[in-house]
Amino acid sequence: MSQADFQVDLTNCDREPIHQLGAIQPFGFLVALSSDWLVQRASANVSRFLGVEAGDILGTPLSDHIDGETLHAIRNRLTLLRGPDAVERVFGLKLRTGGQKFDFAVHMTDDTIVLEAEPSADTPNADAASTIRAMMTRLDATEEVTGFLREGARQIRALTGFDRVMVYQFDRDGSGTVMAEAARSGIGSFHGLRYPASDIPQQARRLYIRTPFRIIADVDAEPVEIVPQRDEQGQPLDLSLSVLRSVSPIHIEYLKNMGVAASLSISIIVEGKLWGLFACHHYEPRCPDFERRSIAELFGQMFALKLESRERKALARYEIDARTTSDRILASVAGDATLLDNPDWLASMLGKTVPCDGIGISIDGKIATSGITPPASFIPALTRRLNAMAAGRIYATDYLSGLMPQAEEYADVGAGVLAIPISRRPRDYVLLFRQEKVRTVTWGGNPHKIESYGPNGSRLSPRKSFELWAEEVRGRSEPFSEPELRVAEMLRASLIEVVLRLSDDAQAERQRASERQELLIAELNHRVRNILSLIRGLVRQSHDTGTDLSSYIKLLEGRIESLARAHDQITQDNWSPAPLRRLIETEAAAYLAGKANRVKVEGPTVLLHPHAFSTLALVLHELMTNSAKYGALSDNGSLTITLRLDEDGDCFIQWRERGGPAVQPPRRKGFGTTIIERSIPYDLGGSADIRFPLTGMEADFCIPARYVAAEASGGVEDYAAPAAPPVQRPQPGDPAILSGHILLVEDSLIIAMDAEDILLQLGAERVSIAAGVAPALREIDNAEFRLAVLDVNLGSETSLPIADALRKKDVPYIFATGYGEQFVAPDEHRSAPILQKPYTAANMGRLLADVIDRD
Repeated sequence: MSQADFQVDLTNCDREPIHQLGAIQPFGFLVALSSDWLVQRASANVSRFLGVEAGDILGTPLSDHIDGETLHAIRNRLTLLRGPDAVERVFGLKLRTGGQKFDFAVHMTDDTIVLEAEPSADTPNADAASTIRAMMTRLDATEEVTGFLREGARQIRALTGFDRVMVYQFDRDGSGTVMAEAARSGIGSFHGLRYPASDIPQQARRLYIRTPFRIIADVDAEPVEIVPQRDEQGQPLDLSLSVLRSVSPIHIEYLKNMGVAASLSISIIVEGKLWGLFACHHYEPRCPDFERRSIAELFGQMFALKLESRERKALARYEIDARTTSDRILASVAGDATLLDNPDWLASMLGKTVPCDGIGISIDGKIATSGITPPASFIPALTRRLNAMAAGRIYATDYLSGLMPQAEEYADVGAGVLAIPISRRPRDYVLLFRQEKVRTVTWGGNPHKIESYGPNGSRLSPRKSFELWAEEVRGRSEPFSEPELRVAEMLRASLIEVVLRLSDDAQAERQRASERQELLIAELNHRVRNILSLIRGLVRQSHDTGTDLSSYIKLLEGRIESLARAHDQITQDNWSPAPLRRLIETEAAAYLAGKANRVKVEGPTVLLHPHAFSTLALVLHELMTNSAKYGALSDNGSLTITLRLDEDGDCFIQWRERGGPAVQPPRRKGFGTTIIERSIPYDLGGSADIRFPLTGMEADFCIPARYVAAEASGGVEDYAAPAAPPVQRPQPGDPAILSGHILLVEDSLIIAMDAEDILLQLGAERVSIAAGVAPALREIDNAEFRLAVLDVNLGSETSLPIADALRKKDVPYIFATGYGEQFVAPDEHRSAPILQKPYTAANMGRLLADVIDRD
């Protein structure tokens, strides 16, 4: 590419490593030292000050070249360094006995000590504390911010003697404006000029934070090279904190284009951010002595603190007014909810805090506007665009067309917007619009000029023109200030509170119902998975190679039926206190089928609250399972469970197994053991003690009194779990319970096939299966049935219409359900028996026999 075709812009400057230029300015010298104070690098001009060539000083102790007392003072200063960006200074020390005095700066970069020195002033400076005190007094005497900034510029100029001192403030887009100025007469004024962000590259801005003071003594001075340029790893010396750091050729050219021979800058850092600079220009070389520059740096820091304090006070007053407005909104809407839909009223309230020309409100898709705004038809498109951005935060722009090109059509009435979200779903907004503000911005040169390939090799040549350049700005509103944005955030919180207070009760109830449904689904999913896992375990554990298929099926059916009874027991009391004895005996029946009498329960009937009841169900389930697999109940042993209440109402449970195989402690602690040992202490705050003597496992538990509802020994009969009846499938030659044609309505094919087998084995001649209401009604119209078994819940419908049709034809029927006692049939079907799932030959045979007998 030819130089004529090479087009770049000032953002290329952002990539220049200005902290690694490998040179210093010539008004001082630099040495880089190891931790044991041996010289590793030195500036090429070190011979001018120390009388030793840079190449010869390398590797020698610094003590060979500097007075011992001076070196001692520098070492002491080094110990005072605090933080990675700290620089310590010491003034008026002699390099050699009887020699000239120097000012020193010392800092650390990684493990390297960097020492810089420059000659001290011939005449001593005035007392620094007195100087700063007088300068602060003058600042405090100002009232307005403009006067404060102007006085700051005056004080810096008086201290440093530069021709021009400007207070330069950065805007949010990175550009800067000269807010105040103090200059000698006859050199014109830069006050009010704006400079583009590209005039100060990003890496320079970062250095302004780390090193808040920068001097360029002479733009024509030749930089002094550091010897060697790179270390053994090939790295240049990091000069980020260097006082003498040389200057980028691009910046030198920039200053020369302005006609500036020397410059000085002092960072103004407010709340950790670069608020602006004291920018000092001189039209001849100038280098105030180090001590005076340090006083100017200290003044800059105190000036920033004073400025931050003033801004905080102004913001505090503003926020107090905003809080007052917010409280008025809350109080007013609490008495009249319709005010929130009134944009005129809302505009009158908010407009006092955040000035705007119009307001738009979008709530639940309804739009209302007041004042000067874009048309209501534009607001939905705007809210959709806002929804695509970060949720839950305010958004402000003075150039809405930049966000949405179609907004350019409405720039005259809505060039800027402040969007305050007042809900999450759906996203509702209060929109404050500002009209276009046509204004003229005076730049210090054309900020849009594309620069050409310059004389600095492949570097960028900065702009040469700094003549006033006026630009008419259209399509933009007055920007929303930082205090206004902070207040808008406060108002957002208040308006959300209003919206939440005024939420429709029905909507709130729907939300609660949805949450309950989600919780129920999650719990149901959890329970179904647990039940499936338990059934799978039962199927596997019940299998015995020495048992015939008929016995295996009979044993498995008995256990499944026992588990179903245990599950019904948890819910049949509607989560009111339930007997602990019932839980124990049901669990025993589930695992021992007809041998539940091997479990003996002694003591009073104790009622437990549901939370404790559920926890005990898990513990007893694991205990009973382990006993049936490995303990006394796996052999011919017995289990005695003793219940006792102490005087404090605590319930004690003693578990004693005897007569089984010799017991050995488990070799590993599985999930079941963890439940036994930790559930009661963790969930209920009780205690659990498990022991494994050879004679049989022993366990002692304590349930705190707060989970014990009552002792029912005086008024409630002990519950005796019904012994699990022998589960017999019809055998060849047995009298048939059923006959004729049976209708089975079941929406699960697998369950329907199992139930069909049972019905045929009970004597049915034929079974017709229907999965829903419509096919069942067709079956009823086309055939005569002896009896019907109706699953209540058929997915999205129930079997009640089928029952109505059967009732009209006088066909007996029973309902089947997995909902336990929660299902209550309508009055007209109240006489129909209810069969608890799962289907087994035992429960189905007993119930159908009763129906046949009654019929």
